[in-house]
Amino acid sequence: MWKYDPKSEKADEFINHEEIMETLAYAQEHKADRVLLEEILSKAKERKGLSHRDASVLLACEEESINEEIFRLAKQIKQDFYGNRIVLFAPLYLSNYCVNGCTYCPYHAVNHHMPRKKLTQEEVRREVIALQDMGHKRLAIESGEDPVHNPIEYILECVNTIYGIHHKNGAIRRVNVNIAATTVENYKRLKEAEIGTYILFQETYHKEGYRQLHPTGPKSDYNYHTEAMDRAMQGGIDDVGCGVLFGLDKYRYEFAGLLMHAEHLEAVFGVGPHTISVPRLRNADDIDASAFTNGISDETFAKLVACIRIAVPYTGMIVSTRENVKCRERVLELGISQISGGSRTSVGGYVEPEPEDEKSEQFDVMDNRTLDEVICWLMELGYVPSFCTACYREGRTGDRFMSLCKSGQIQNCCHPNALMTLKEYLVDYALPHTREVGEALIQAELGTIPKEQVRKIVMENLVNIEKGQRDFRF
Repeated sequence: MWKYDPKSEKADEFINHEEIMETLAYAQEHKADRVLLEEILSKAKERKGLSHRDASVLLACEEESINEEIFRLAKQIKQDFYGNRIVLFAPLYLSNYCVNGCTYCPYHAVNHHMPRKKLTQEEVRREVIALQDMGHKRLAIESGEDPVHNPIEYILECVNTIYGIHHKNGAIRRVNVNIAATTVENYKRLKEAEIGTYILFQETYHKEGYRQLHPTGPKSDYNYHTEAMDRAMQGGIDDVGCGVLFGLDKYRYEFAGLLMHAEHLEAVFGVGPHTISVPRLRNADDIDASAFTNGISDETFAKLVACIRIAVPYTGMIVSTRENVKCRERVLELGISQISGGSRTSVGGYVEPEPEDEKSEQFDVMDNRTLDEVICWLMELGYVPSFCTACYREGRTGDRFMSLCKSGQIQNCCHPNALMTLKEYLVDYALPHTREVGEALIQAELGTIPKEQVRKIVMENLVNIEKGQRDFRF
């Protein structure tokens, strides 16, 4: 007798295989049931989210008119909760030493021809200065799992180094951490180091598939990996980021599992994931993505993003430079609220770009534009690039952030903060054309701030930024 219990602390019960299979069968049975589909859409319009089962019915639907409504609703929900702001970040790879045997990642332990690298603290400093000189304020640090080369003490030292670097007007104001599943005690130490979000991709929720993809190393323990977010929450980290690597297993299965994970965190801790990432499998050294048979088309990917946005309307959504420009543009309007820009996925790649004959990136980057090019592109599309980190630094995390987001009050902070951090970028880093586009955008956006007093403060702060002052926030 199988048991599904979103409040359980056991991975097999809150991500339950039988429940997912029943959900997928139910979705296939009802994917053309127009009455039910319209009922689900009506429920979605209340902006309170959908269950994994209801959302799976929408994902399975092939009716063109219903799909058009799904996309329209996703766009509206994105606008309602996140407006036209897009948060920018960059990954920083610290080390590619790894003891795991993940078959889809070039860092796997048996890849003996990949040059192994680990940044010293001085190299971390140089990488961070390079990122600051681009204009970045928010990083996501990445590292392979290796208890000898990359112990928690090394990660904590790197976080401390990053926060301590101030170069010209540059400063990293938020360090998110994407490292292997660890203990409650180590999560407490990360919290004490004042990290932002703890990020961990599940890769796949299909347990048997997971075991095949992770034949060796500590990551092969499915339950320990899947229960990591619980331990992070228990350790005091109330902003966690989930995600799967689409292309490893069947996307409908992963979609249901991802939403069940969000439901579990909500049921147990009162707050779901702060972010959901939607990476797709890409080629890399030693890895041929075409050898995996579960890849998805751009159209399917767009619908996945739309259905996730409808199902979890308050959760931030992230797309990286794994996707090309055209694809990123499509999903921005459907639900994405954060993107990376000017990314390098090799260790030390910001200071010394990878030689042509040396392949040490974790995955092939599909969008190779500079950060300035990405920012100009966003603005010309009508988005406000944001480097804001105010919520994290003002204690608006976890359930406090979600309550503000659900009420719509977060807009009173986020939009003004986005404009002020964009102004910093324009003054300190932008090329002339980008600054011209950005100054015009800021002037237009000032008129959309509803509270006159807030608008007055923002205008004063914009003048002060021009004079050299920095880091204003609501």
